[in-house]
Amino acid sequence: MDMNAYLSMFIDESNDHLQSLNENLLRLESEPEELSIVQNIFRSAHTLKGMSATMGFEDLAALTHEMENVLDLVRNNKLKMDSFIFDTLFKGLDALEAMVQDIVGGGTGKADVTSIVASLQTILKSDYSASHASAAPTVAANAAGASSSSVSGAMLLDEFQSSILLQSIESGHYVYHIQIAIRDNCMLKAVRAYMVFDLLERNGEVIKSDPPAQDIEQEKFDFSFTVFTISQLTQEDLQSQLLNISEIETATVTLLDAESLAVLSQSTAAAAVEVVDAAPAPPIVKEQSAQEAAGKGQAQAAPAAPAAPANVARTIRVDIERLDTLMNLFSELLIDRVRLEQLSSEIKRNDLTETVEHMTRVSSDLQSIVLKLRMVPVDSVFNRFPRMIRDLAKSLDKKIDLVITGADTELDRTVIDEIGDPLVHLLRNSVDHGIETVEERVAAGKSETGTIYLRAFHSGNHVFIEVEEDGRGIHHERVLKTAIKNGVVTEEQAKLLSPDEINMLIFAAGFSTADKISDISGRGVGLDVVRSKITSLGGNVTIDSAFGRGTKFSVQLPLTLSIISAMLIKLGSEKYAIPLSSIVETGIISKENILHVHGNKMIEFRNTIIPLVSLSKVLDSPDFDENQEQETEIVVVRKGEKWAAVMVDEFIGQSEIVLKSLGKYLTNVEAISGATILGDGYVALIIDPNALIK
Repeated sequence: MDMNAYLSMFIDESNDHLQSLNENLLRLESEPEELSIVQNIFRSAHTLKGMSATMGFEDLAALTHEMENVLDLVRNNKLKMDSFIFDTLFKGLDALEAMVQDIVGGGTGKADVTSIVASLQTILKSDYSASHASAAPTVAANAAGASSSSVSGAMLLDEFQSSILLQSIESGHYVYHIQIAIRDNCMLKAVRAYMVFDLLERNGEVIKSDPPAQDIEQEKFDFSFTVFTISQLTQEDLQSQLLNISEIETATVTLLDAESLAVLSQSTAAAAVEVVDAAPAPPIVKEQSAQEAAGKGQAQAAPAAPAAPANVARTIRVDIERLDTLMNLFSELLIDRVRLEQLSSEIKRNDLTETVEHMTRVSSDLQSIVLKLRMVPVDSVFNRFPRMIRDLAKSLDKKIDLVITGADTELDRTVIDEIGDPLVHLLRNSVDHGIETVEERVAAGKSETGTIYLRAFHSGNHVFIEVEEDGRGIHHERVLKTAIKNGVVTEEQAKLLSPDEINMLIFAAGFSTADKISDISGRGVGLDVVRSKITSLGGNVTIDSAFGRGTKFSVQLPLTLSIISAMLIKLGSEKYAIPLSSIVETGIISKENILHVHGNKMIEFRNTIIPLVSLSKVLDSPDFDENQEQETEIVVVRKGEKWAAVMVDEFIGQSEIVLKSLGKYLTNVEAISGATILGDGYVALIIDPNALIK
């Protein structure tokens, strides 16, 4: 494997660890006493540091190391988290993310982080541990005496490690404290230490070492070290095998019981011990959870017991370009399938028909699998928002809770790639314009903390994403005043607008009701960029708002953009496709039933009046004019809550079509979203219903 492959793996895994660090730090901020979260944070930071050092990104590794030292104080109960520490760690994460992005762009991952490092070192040097008693060595020695041994007071266990060892003792396994001394004249003491760890790993699990395994690997220790381990060997056997390793001077093996372990654990909670670079490195000691360690100990001590099935990750990383290539190849296969179906219907041979029908069934199943391969949970977009909301709320001095539901809802990767920025803009708008300040909320009789709901759910062939907040809502008079001032609508038009239509005015280009421009919600650019991006994805966005109670943005998106179901229609000699997801109904309209309102053609449909669109005029059809027809077939299409009837020449039928881009030479073609190749080899343009409804 070449270095590029390693670099790709490093970037993917670094992003995963950084996201985990962000999520767990946010959890810890709401549950500062939960040490298990600290263990998860420390593990991710330690792994990221090791990966960075291995790849030669020293600045990245150095910053992570400083953050790791602070976390080590926290997990050993020598430091209580406060807002300054949280802010500093979050700044460190931002710097790490910037370094990784620099590496993605071909850079070296270097950055000036002196101010962050200085803050982290200030935290380390501050007298956080002054209030702690330093009686740990005495208590630990007493505990050691209780088990007729001399366990070093300098090497104490945290809550997580104690829990592993206690579970093992209660399950009847051997737990030892081991002191190893290597001869002073040994030339390769790290190798001898590795042989000790290898022996212990083959016969059990190492839980903690002092100095840490990483320092031992690099020969950063004198000629002695200590470990806590779970083993299946008896005390005598273990001591004998350790002494058989070359150049081991002494090996003192102490069997621990539950009482001595409990005293050691209590000592840890009260002690202020010198900070060490903890957490073993993978080559010697494997990091694991308490459940894994206890489970492995049980399996070794009682091999006859049935082992629980392992939760092995059955996933692989696949390059996005390969998925795109697979989709393109399948698209060609689908075009040929449609062609074969057409030929089969013309030739009418039973054996050919049966073969084509079987191929259709198989390719339909294959199509389903290929589309699912491209589906990605929206969680990959949503997971960056809690941190963003936290930072924005702090900068605006607001209290905001973000509630996320439906993060496992899946969308096509193409849509996922594009939807992130519009959602960022909607959320920033909700924080800045929607949620009031603490004083305003209290004055309005609301709770101090505002709530933003981010939801995702399936409905038919669409995914809906909603951003809702319980803030101030949209002030209709203010919106109309701004719209008239900016020339979006005239005063006469403003009087005729419904509440929903007034809400939609905020999507007009350049529209903003902000009193002052800010960096939070788009510098007054408005939400027109959001709507244009969502529309380009084949979706739409609507607003529901009540003044004083809040606003809800609802974004409707197609499940996939690659293969869609469509209704094929004709206009004279030309064929077109209309996506089925936009079609409400098909029918026939007589000429005498067409109404004329203010010069526009309308028809009555389901007890309401909707506009009638001439597709032949929109597309400049050369050989079809519906004005010469007594009866015209229509397709009723929708765009959000708006409907329109489209006049066509003839229906061909439904078909699965492959959506192809028109390319960079045919941009901004009115009412056309792409093209497809039909079974007879001809190209049919795909109608964009959103463009037909104004």
